[in-house]
Amino acid sequence: MKYLITAAAGAMLLAAPAMAQQGATGQGNFIGADGEQIGTATLTGTPTGVLIEISLEALPPDSWVAFHVHETGSCDPETDHESAGAHFNPTDVEHGYLTETGPHAGDMPNQFVNADGVLEAQVFNGAVTLDEGDAGIMGRALMIHAGPDDYTSQPSGDAGDRLACAVIE
Repeated sequence: MKYLITAAAGAMLLAAPAMAQQGATGQGNFIGADGEQIGTATLTGTPTGVLIEISLEALPPDSWVAFHVHETGSCDPETDHESAGAHFNPTDVEHGYLTETGPHAGDMPNQFVNADGVLEAQVFNGAVTLDEGDAGIMGRALMIHAGPDDYTSQPSGDAGDRLACAVIE
């Protein structure tokens, strides 16, 4: 009986980070290159990752754009959002879904912008958590790039300029 109690307690400790983030929420406001708010993000922690819902406008119509988590929670349009740093990569692997050791935790699939320049999407990222732990993205930034990610080029997929940035709060 003592073994069963110990095993159950150990399982609960291993699940604690996932249980802690389940139901946790975050949000962010996307700031465009001109410094104006052009969209929002709502994030929800789950037992196996983070569900990210985004809604943006004023993006290049009829185009694919890259969507990433960046390492630093700073969205300064004066620096073309370079203040957000590189992709979030806590495990130090290659960028991209099509590389041998990738993807980064911050890599997510390209998104399509409709003819009106509006992007609405729900993206699930199973490599991150909605907290401040090793895989945590709370306090980091979401980024929309001008072009699609090619899923192979290092270090960031040759995705082009940074069009919109949101600090995750």
